[in-house]
Formats: sequence, C-alpha cells, structure tokens
Amino acid sequence: MYPTEYMQFLVHFHGDQDFFECHEILEDFWKKVDSRNKESIWVGFILIAVSCYHHRRENFMGAEKTIQKSRKLLEKKKEAIRELGLDDTRIILLLKNQEDCIKNKQVFFPYHLPISDPQLERKCAQLAHSMGMKWKKSEPIPLEIVHRHVMRDRSIVIKEREQALEKKKRQW
Repeated sequence: MYPTEYMQFLVHFHGDQDFFECHEILEDFWKKVDSRNKESIWVGFILIAVSCYHHRRENFMGAEKTIQKSRKLLEKKKEAIRELGLDDTRIILLLKNQEDCIKNKQVFFPYHLPISDPQLERKCAQLAHSMGMKWKKSEPIPLEIVHRHVMRDRSIVIKEREQALEKKKRQW
C-alpha cells in the first residue's frame, strides 16, 4: 500500500487543510527515508503544502517560489506520482494553474490533489472521518490553522536551540 505518513499528509491536505501539519508530517518522513535528497518526490509534496500555507496567508512571494520548485521537481517524477496513486498529468496542470493564481495575487482557494486510486481515496476519507474531519470540505478554516507557525508553542524549539548553542560554546 502507501506509506502511512503520505496518507496522513493527504488526510490533512483534503481534511482540515492544515498545510503546516502536512509539511511537518511529510518532512519528518522524508528525513527518515530519503534525507538530504532535495530531488525526492517527498520534497515536491512538502513544497505544495508550504505554497498553500503561504498563499492562504497572502505571502505571494513565498507561495510562488515554493509552487515553482514543486512543479519543476514533480515534472521529473511522473512515474513516481502515478505509483503514489495520483494523476501525474492533472497534478502538473493543477500546479501550473496555482502558479498563475499566485502570480496574479488571487485569493487562495483550497484545491484537491487528483487522487487516481479509488482505494487510496476511500482509505484517506475513512481516516479523515475517524479523526473528526470532513473529507474535501469547503468550510472556513480556523485562524489557529491559518496562522499555525505564528501561534504554535515554540518553547521546545527555543530550548533545543539554546542547548545547541551551549554545546558549541563548550567546544570552543
């Protein structure tokens, strides 16, 4: 079947539209299975989520940069896209359309990745429902999801950075 993390990515992308969470889940997975490979298909999907996050927050420069990188990377991964249950032709077209929307500074409108495997779609829809999400919903998104990176608890990240700095100081 498909990696659990990939299905979780799809669930959040099409369920609660928590693009920050999509990015986090797939980035952790990528680091485990294909770390340092910036041409990995996982990076292409991570960049889609990052672009959506930026676009929704009207950071058009960040959204454009990441959607372009994603499209260029995924154009070279058509077979891998198909193996992951998505329609490769439609996803590239979708990304080109999103790129145009971003360049024209249009308001973000949620979109769905073209899932071509009915079993994958069914399984992800079931997972979304089991997590209390509506699959492919069109309801307003809570502000804590829209502005997730600003509103999240960063105390762990800050503590880890302080510890890393302390360790560097001791090495000098």
